[in-house]
Amino acid sequence: MVATIGLDIGGTKVLGVLLADDGTVLREERLASPHTGLDALVATGAAIVSRLDAPDAPIGVGAAGLVDKDGTLRYAPNLPNVRGAPLRDALAHATGHAVVVDNDAAVATLGEVTYGAAVGRRDVLLVTLGTGIGGGFLFDGRMYRGAHNFGAEIGHFTVDPAGPLCACGERGHWESIASGSALGRMARELVAKGGGSALVAAAGGDPGAVTGNDVGTAAAQGDADARSLLVQYAENVALGLAGLANILDPECIVIAGGLVELGPLLFGPLQEAFGRHIEGADYRPTVAIVPAQLGERAGAIGAAVLARRLLS
Repeated sequence: MVATIGLDIGGTKVLGVLLADDGTVLREERLASPHTGLDALVATGAAIVSRLDAPDAPIGVGAAGLVDKDGTLRYAPNLPNVRGAPLRDALAHATGHAVVVDNDAAVATLGEVTYGAAVGRRDVLLVTLGTGIGGGFLFDGRMYRGAHNFGAEIGHFTVDPAGPLCACGERGHWESIASGSALGRMARELVAKGGGSALVAAAGGDPGAVTGNDVGTAAAQGDADARSLLVQYAENVALGLAGLANILDPECIVIAGGLVELGPLLFGPLQEAFGRHIEGADYRPTVAIVPAQLGERAGAIGAAVLARRLLS
């Protein structure tokens, strides 16, 4: 089997890998995600493909949004200038490679099932905590994508009708209180009230530039404000996870995205809060919440696994 290329297109970056058939990442490239439209996005993807230097390799793409069965990115809340975009055809034209496109969290699930934390599992919920929240479902060993290929848009159910505005335009979606972006907003709100000096320091002294990553940096250094924020944030994440677990009954929940690097600082309070919210916690097997083993590469690796379909 030849190597394949995987591109993970998110609201912040485009990450590309060249993946060997044994799961080894042979090369890796990344660029910032442009926000000016399809042409710029395709040019960014094509530049990464060129740098990966694998002329015969098929390309799999995971894109953060609603991707239909024809590889059209119908809607992407964190890429607001890319709507109804024929991503598969445009990228194939720009690169000369065969291309297949699906949702980013769905392909991250495929990556974790093939090479990561969900190997050997048959019923899995994967959740990506990044600019937004994405999801993937493995049901009885098979990926679930829904009637229109739009399944598992788990960030967009309402948890608080009066809550913060979501990137999609609705108020109080789970994504608006539990994404990495939401953690950054919580931190900036704390700073605006006069707290979080360590968060500002982590952001280079600019209060308006504080992000969720800065919370993680300060928490790892032992800052009490940052650690308190992570406990509050874990509560928000657990609310959605418990609701989904009540519906789906997964063997395990895999958490992907940059925040997994926080380790016990996040997963400790998250598992505790989840146990308080899931139905019948004392009468059911524990649902393990585990970090994605492929880290931030999960989506790109899963996209490269998806590309193997083009070889048959």
